[in-house]
Parts: sequence; C-alpha cells; structure tokens
Amino acid sequence: MKKKLTEIAPTLSKAPTGIAGLDEITGGGLPAGRPSLVCGNAGCGKTMLAMEFLVRGATQFGEPGVFMMFEENAAELTANVRSLGFDLDKLAAEKKIALDYVHIERSEFEETGEYDLEGLFIRLGHAIDSIGAKRVVLDTVEALFAGLPNHAVLRAELRRLFRWLKDRGMTAIITGERGEGSAITRYGLEEYVADCVIILDQRIQEQISTRRLRVLKYRGTAHGMNEYPFLIGAHGFSVLPITSLQLDHEVSVQRVPTGVARLDEMLGGKGIFRGSSVLVSGSPGTGKSSIAAKFIESACARGERALFFAYEESKAQIVRNMRSIGIDLATPIKKGLLEIHSSRPTLQGLEQHLVMMHDLVRTFHPTVVAVDPISNLTMAHDDAEAKPTLMRLIDFLKKEQITGIYTSLTSGGDATSAPEDSQLYVSSLMDTWLLLRNVEFTGECNRTIFVRKSRGMAHSNQVREFVVSDTGIDLVDVYLGGDRVLTGSARVAREAQERAVSTLRGEDHQRKLRQLASRRKAIEAQIAALQAEAEAESEEVHFVIAQETLQEKTTHQNTSAMAQQRGGATGTNGQMKQRR
Repeated sequence: MKKKLTEIAPTLSKAPTGIAGLDEITGGGLPAGRPSLVCGNAGCGKTMLAMEFLVRGATQFGEPGVFMMFEENAAELTANVRSLGFDLDKLAAEKKIALDYVHIERSEFEETGEYDLEGLFIRLGHAIDSIGAKRVVLDTVEALFAGLPNHAVLRAELRRLFRWLKDRGMTAIITGERGEGSAITRYGLEEYVADCVIILDQRIQEQISTRRLRVLKYRGTAHGMNEYPFLIGAHGFSVLPITSLQLDHEVSVQRVPTGVARLDEMLGGKGIFRGSSVLVSGSPGTGKSSIAAKFIESACARGERALFFAYEESKAQIVRNMRSIGIDLATPIKKGLLEIHSSRPTLQGLEQHLVMMHDLVRTFHPTVVAVDPISNLTMAHDDAEAKPTLMRLIDFLKKEQITGIYTSLTSGGDATSAPEDSQLYVSSLMDTWLLLRNVEFTGECNRTIFVRKSRGMAHSNQVREFVVSDTGIDLVDVYLGGDRVLTGSARVAREAQERAVSTLRGEDHQRKLRQLASRRKAIEAQIAALQAEAEAESEEVHFVIAQETLQEKTTHQNTSAMAQQRGGATGTNGQMKQRR
C-alpha cells in the first residue's frame, strides 16, 4: 500500500511578545526578523506596548533589544515605565536593553542636500551591535520626517528603513500616529511596507473610555481580526482575546456544595458542578448577593481561593452586611483566601472591567469567582455589547475550570413577572439558573426560590421559601393552598391550622380507639363469662355422668353378688339331698 503524503503548511517564524492575550491573537507573537507597525492616536498606549515587547523579550526570551526614541529622552521614558514594574536602568546595566534618544528638531537643522536616513542606520546599527540586539523599537516614525515637504523622498526612505531592518534580521516595532479621517497612518505608506499592522484605539462612549486593539494585517499567518479590549495596568498590557476562545474547555464531574444544605438538596443532593456557571437572578431585595456570599464563604471554608467583584457595595459594607446574616467574609480575607474588588461600573468601560477581571484571575488563581451584579456593568437597558462581553468572561472562567456565580437584576418583582425579563439576557449561557422572587400576600413580602434549570443533573421543580435571618440562610417548604403558594405568616397560620386539625383528628382517633378498646374489653369479659358458664356446665355434666357411671357400677356389683348368693344356696340343697 502506498502511504499518503501529508502536506504540512509552512509556518512563519514568530517572536513571542510576552503580552497576555496578544500572543494568542497573533498565533504566537510578531513576525520574527520583520518589522511591525503599531499605530494609533495619542494616549492609546503605543509606546507602552512597544516597551513591554522589548522588556519581555530581554527578560523572558533572551533577546536583547534597542529602544530608539525621538520624542522623549531616556530619563523620562525610564520614569514613565517604572509604574509597570520595568526597571530600565537595571536592564541597561545588564546589557539587555539599550536606550538611545535621538533629538530631532527641524528648526535646528539646515537642509543642504537630499534627506536620507543613512546617519540613523549607522547609529542604530552601533546600538544593535553593542548588546547583540534581536529586537528594535523606533518611537515614533513621524518624528523622523517631521517638516519634510518632499513626499517622494519620504516614501523612499520609509521603504528603505523597513528593508534595512529586514536585512538585519531585526524583529522590530515602529510606532506611528493615525492619519486624518479614515487614514490608518499619517503618510499612508507605513501600513503597506510593514509585515504586521496593529491598530490601537481609545474611544469614549457614554463618558467612559475604552482601549481596543485590532490586528489589521499579518502576512503569512492566520490571526484574530476582531477588536479586542486591552488594559494597561500595574503589570503592563493585558489583552483579552474574544473570538479565540473556543467551546473546547474540559468539564468536571466533581460537585461542590453551595453552602445552603436545602439548596443542595434541590440540586440533586450534591450541589453544582465545579467549573460551571450559576446565574442567581431576581428583583431588588430577593437575596441574590446573600447566596453569592454564602457560596464564597463555603468555598473559602474548604480552603479554596475566591474573588468577589462587587458593583453596588464597598468591601467594608459587604463584610458588615453579610455578618448580620451569619456569613463571615472577614476571616477568609485575613487568611488571604478571599479578595473583594469593589468599584462603580462607571469607573471604566464594560470591556475594561472584563480585562481587569481577566488579569486578576490570572494573578490570584481562584477556584470561585462571583460577580455581583452583572446587570450593573452596563448603564444601558439593552446594551448590545453586554452579552458578547459576558460570554467571553463565562468562557474564560470555564476554560480555567473556575466556578462562576453571577447575580443579575430582573425587572419583574412578583410571581407573575416573566423570569426571562432580565437586563442582559444571559440565562441561556448559564449551566444553573436560580430564580428568586418577592411574593406579596396578606400584607407581607416574602422571598421564594426555585431552580429554573440545571444542566447535567436531576433537580427539584418545587418552589421553596427563601428565609434570611441572623442565623443564616435556609429554605422552607411552601404551603400549596388551592391555586396559591403561601409563604410567611400565611404559611405559618395555615400550618398552625393544619396542626390544629391534625391534633383534633388525632384526638378523635384516640377517642375512637379508646371506645374500641372498651368494647373489646366488654366483649372479652362476656366471652370470659360465657367460657366460665360453659366450664361450669361442663363440670356439672361431667359430675352427673360420673354419678350415673358410679350408680351403674354399683347396681352391677349388687346384681352380681345376689346371683352368687343364689348359686350357693342351690348347691347346698343338692348336697343335702344326696346324703339323704
């Protein structure tokens, strides 16, 4: 048999950036030995991305780098990136990074011939050779050509710059500014000569700033082409991939308790699956946060780590309020098992909240994450971006086998409201959905809970009364009276009535049993009397029979004796006759 030859597509050599998420989007990093263009408006993070690419290469991948800047000097750049935890002075002393500031001021130069970059090539080449650099950053390219009126020369030198970097085998990042209108770059050429083009964007929506990244092109390899939110935090860049997250995560068969015993009974007696997503929805005041906090406390009691993202209450307020219902969150916080991050939704955009969560999860390594509530992450009632963004969070936590507890506000407040009437419509994404409701009846407002769905396990379809007291959370069986579900004092009154009826019924049963026992005793007495009478009659009969038997025996004996006497007399007379 002839073996089939499998064609293997050639892969492009890539240089990993070390930036969380970016390597996943680009399929391994930037093109090795080729220039890449990073462009965007002022303040979108071009310099920070380029610097982190250089630092990660020097510290994690053994590739020294040269950072040539044209707008800020080395001291200013060193101070600026220190907030990201980068010590450029130390790296420069170790020959891992070379910083070169090229001061270009067109007013200070007199143009005597054609403009070219030969001097820059010599200076850059020396910096590369001095540390054996593999990576290069030029920040920014516009500074090289500022004030140059001849665009033909400008385009020629841009091509020459990119070709020079390729010939030297440098993995390079050249930063550039966005052009006017719909233009990607200022000169309209950089994006064509670069092998990879990354666009950074900072936009304002409803007074909230959001940074996003998009790979416009990447020659020779597949890459993510959507927009991806990114955050510049204390640990540098953090990019959350969107479309790269596939539904290929592992699933666990391990069950973890919720912390509420009666709720676990409703969920097949064992709780929920580890790594699953649980939605707790309801109107205000139904106890959504209490269930999330109880689940967190239960996880920490098992020695697991947990993250609690709160968007309505401060950390201290959450700890105090939960203490009033018997939930202790202060102890796991002191032990380092629990972190509570409280912030207003307006602090940053929805996707930046998501990137921050992604970053904290990577750092803290929790097994349980609670978000309370997800409906506060967007200010709009029907935000089209909310569901896709939350989908990314849900998929990310599932991929990491982290159990997610999400609370959500529903607009309906009574039992007649549609449970699907929520702000974000994410119930279809959840594995388990607990629905809480307020039930108003006879002047009282009580809480109820039931399991709307729970994938992969048997679960109860019955409604329970949800009771929150100073001793904790408990579920109580409701009373089904006719076509109504009775809770609270109505349930207690009906239960008391049922107990009274049951007591009366029991007493009636006891009375009837006593009557039956008395009658049984009377009958037994009658039976005993009849038995005694029968025995007496039996004795009398036996006595009569005995007397008659004795009399017959005596008569028989007398008859026998008389007969003998007669026989004896006859014999004597015969003898006497013979003698005669």
